[in-house]
Amino acid sequence: MVLNILEILGTKYFPTQYTVHIVALIAAIFALRAYSQGRATNRERDLHARTILITGGLTPFTLTLIHELATRGAHIIALSPHPIDSPRVSLIIDALRTTTSNEHIYAEQCDLLSPASIQLFCKRFLTGEVKRLDALLFTHEYPHIGSLRRLRSKSKVEEDTQREKLSLASFLLTTLLLPSLLTAPTERDIRIINVVNRFYAAASSPSFSSTLYHPIQTSETPAIKSIFLAEGLRSLRTIILTRHLQRILDALPAAHIPKTDSQSTAIPVVNPDSQKSNIVAVTVSPGISRADTVARILNADWTSSSGYSTLGTLLYLLFLPLLQITTKSSVAAVQSVLHALFLPTPFKLLSQQTPKTQTQSPSQGGTNDSLIDRSFTDSPEEVLKPGALYAECAVVKLRVPSPPLEEQNEDGDEKKETQEKGKGKTKEKGKTKALDRETMDLPDDGELGGELAGRRVWEAYEAALAAWEKENMTLEELEKEAKDAAEQQAVKVEGVSSGSD
Repeated sequence: MVLNILEILGTKYFPTQYTVHIVALIAAIFALRAYSQGRATNRERDLHARTILITGGLTPFTLTLIHELATRGAHIIALSPHPIDSPRVSLIIDALRTTTSNEHIYAEQCDLLSPASIQLFCKRFLTGEVKRLDALLFTHEYPHIGSLRRLRSKSKVEEDTQREKLSLASFLLTTLLLPSLLTAPTERDIRIINVVNRFYAAASSPSFSSTLYHPIQTSETPAIKSIFLAEGLRSLRTIILTRHLQRILDALPAAHIPKTDSQSTAIPVVNPDSQKSNIVAVTVSPGISRADTVARILNADWTSSSGYSTLGTLLYLLFLPLLQITTKSSVAAVQSVLHALFLPTPFKLLSQQTPKTQTQSPSQGGTNDSLIDRSFTDSPEEVLKPGALYAECAVVKLRVPSPPLEEQNEDGDEKKETQEKGKGKTKEKGKTKALDRETMDLPDDGELGGELAGRRVWEAYEAALAAWEKENMTLEELEKEAKDAAEQQAVKVEGVSSGSD
């Protein structure tokens, strides 16, 4: 009966003369959706006993990333601006532990808009019993900041301030946690991954070079009207900063070659140009996602504490079928981050390899005519490139304009004076002292604007960070405020208990 009804409806209302066109249209829609989702990583990695710190709160992108890592056995420390005992945080963490069968998922309170809160978290972590960190995933710069003019619930000044504070939070977290990473065993594979949005291409034009290298958060900073350009400048600064951080890490004393198989007589060789430090810093651009990009542009995130636009939400729901085809889901967006986390590094690859000739018989061609075993020198299809920008699970070759010529000349004189002053200084002990750029000769590789561009951006972050810390509450004041609040809470509890008696 049902089949007969369907046959009647099909023959009466279905335009059979357009069957080929309809099939072609459906195939084109599926092809467009597959293309818009981007590449998926073809790598896997066992993350058991690996501790990964993730920022970004509990956004759809971050929650998806936590789920993917937790299913592979990683120990997760998720930073959230909300108290860890709040109902929302508690329910989400419990749900993640249940769905991933991983009890090593923890939330820590850290407000990335407050330098004192960041310092307090780092102080607690560095003075705790467990200090191990295998990866830092800074995902808080990926969600789009800024809505279309008629859909805003916050002023443009508030959006610009939030944008710059989150960028400075990445810089502050990196500098505070870096001493702990530098004192870790050299055979440990440590990664720092900054996640940025896709609008960096809008700021890479030479016409915006003066704005790119301009000091951050000053009265002299030119006003930027376009939210896409503002987001692009933020992303591009983070990309350049990450590349410069890798230059600094590579300028430190070279790490020891990891231990190989004790039965091997081959001489392990690592190309010094591929990796000089066991700490690798990269930037990842996941692409344009529905929840973290488009919904925020339309101010349609109804879970936001700052409010949302009713008109923007209606527009988002109206165009949702089209967005399902042309934009990424959170699962597709995290693929590039997973790819950068799963790819082997030269040191890690070397420590895991075993000589192929030991398992091959002479009949299988297992001869070794060289003193260097080829199993150690043969490179895989792909290894993680330190300091690079990754998008769609591949390295992006981005051209960034160098600072203006007049600034370059002035900076050259300053650099010469700095080097002359540094010659008379004695080298201090400790790895953290090696981060002093006055006693460090950083090579100019020409990537992402070169060493000068990286130094300009680094110095701009340092100046902005000092001003940010000066304008906000200090760590001592925050600790005193927390202590007073705890004492008041204890007094209230005692009063309630005595009243009940």
